[in-house]
Amino acid sequence: MTTYTDKGPKPNGGKFLNFDHLTFWVGNAKQAASYYCSRMGFEPLAYKGLETGCRREAAHAIRQNKIVFVFVSTYEPNNKEMGAHLIRHGDGVKDIAFAVEDLDTIVKRAKERGAKIVRDIYEESDACGTVRFAQVQTYGDTTHTFVDRTKYKGFFLPNFREITVPDVLSSSLPSGKLDFIDHVVGNQPDREMETAADWYEKYLMFHRFWSVDDSQIHTEYSALRSIVMTNYEETIKMPINEPAPGKKKSQIQEYVDYYGGAGVQHIALNTQDIIGSIQNLRARGMEFLSVPDSYYDMLRERLKNDKINISEDMDVLQKLKILVDYDENGYLLQIFTKNMQDRPTLFLEVIQRHNHNGFGAGNFKALFEAIEIDQAARGNL
Repeated sequence: MTTYTDKGPKPNGGKFLNFDHLTFWVGNAKQAASYYCSRMGFEPLAYKGLETGCRREAAHAIRQNKIVFVFVSTYEPNNKEMGAHLIRHGDGVKDIAFAVEDLDTIVKRAKERGAKIVRDIYEESDACGTVRFAQVQTYGDTTHTFVDRTKYKGFFLPNFREITVPDVLSSSLPSGKLDFIDHVVGNQPDREMETAADWYEKYLMFHRFWSVDDSQIHTEYSALRSIVMTNYEETIKMPINEPAPGKKKSQIQEYVDYYGGAGVQHIALNTQDIIGSIQNLRARGMEFLSVPDSYYDMLRERLKNDKINISEDMDVLQKLKILVDYDENGYLLQIFTKNMQDRPTLFLEVIQRHNHNGFGAGNFKALFEAIEIDQAARGNL
């Protein structure tokens, strides 16, 4: 892997703060939101729909600590934009929203540099104040919405109705223990990774943070290349992946084939207690990828030689199938869900960091092999 220390020039105004929320376009927003609540431990946050005066779409927002997902579906049979999107891509992430300061400068700079502006600066207001937005086109059909809450004191966004009654399952099921969005991964068709990475560099003034290529990340059958883009403050991480040629179809290519092009492949959710989180999520019925016990046999031998101290009980990590990656500074723990819908496209990651800012390069081979088992079962390897 390669890490980068050159942030480039500090932007002259305009600041990206963090992931604000992710918007999913789905066939049935109510049921999709309920699935993430019951399986992943989210809570209903807000609703927008016919009862609130929104005539075209229903939106169900859910939250777990600092993570907010919004699921949107159309009421109308003739909504061509959303209908075509769902036919092509299936359920998935349509928009990645960033919380920002100085929205005007960010949009002005993006315009001057030639970014495609989907919607110029606009405002929405309610009794709690005003939120300012703008939206730009990134890879595939995916967009970024910039959200400026400087003059807003509400619980989420204007025109949403807050849901104050907790999910009835919350009191009977264990907590998901997920804290914030760590990173969001976008898969690209072959040879389009560099173009997508350059987009963030040119239009948003992001810089390269980390990368790997297919000489480093491969199995017997498949390989990938990845570049992680981040904002100047390095609070938002956007890995960009592409497939590399191999004997058989890689999981990146499988995603591109089923999603119909570039899009969000997985969302990494950060926790301070991955063991407790995965125990609880498994108790909720969440399914995760599995790696063979031989992975842990080899890991124990490597740890002896490298003299890295993992504070968690290795037997528990093995039982839960949590992966470990490390360097001389620290380590991370990670695990990946199975696909969150029938199409083999979007899945989730749960990650805990111990002074380690990487993305599990040492686990990519084990992850690929685990995914390849499922690919083979689907007849797609």
